[in-house]
Amino acid sequence: MKKAVYSSNAPEAIGPYSQGIKAGSLLFLSGQLPIDPKTGLLKEGIQEQTTQVLNNISAILESEQLTINDVLKTTVFLKNLSDFSAMNEIYAKFFAEPYPSRSTVEVAALPKNALVEIECIAIKN
Repeated sequence: MKKAVYSSNAPEAIGPYSQGIKAGSLLFLSGQLPIDPKTGLLKEGIQEQTTQVLNNISAILESEQLTINDVLKTTVFLKNLSDFSAMNEIYAKFFAEPYPSRSTVEVAALPKNALVEIECIAIKN
């Protein structure tokens, strides 16, 4: 059985998808963009965008009584792989060991011309 999850502290989905889906003890979060949910505006710069994306992810996790420490896997989409180090610097401030597994890929474009988007899978123990 699956259930849509939602947080008003994260941006609304910009298409026909859920912020996340809970199935059993797993939570699958859709890719989060660096949109400030209060203003609806995109943050500027890779580090600011990465921070906003991870704040959005944290807000959705909190709606299900989870934290960033419950994340098992992330996929990071970067518009430019040359932003990897700057993104990674911020990413490392959010996650602690044991770090989630992760894939990072460069993409031709992201919605709203964002520099970064991150999706994840978390578990509720």
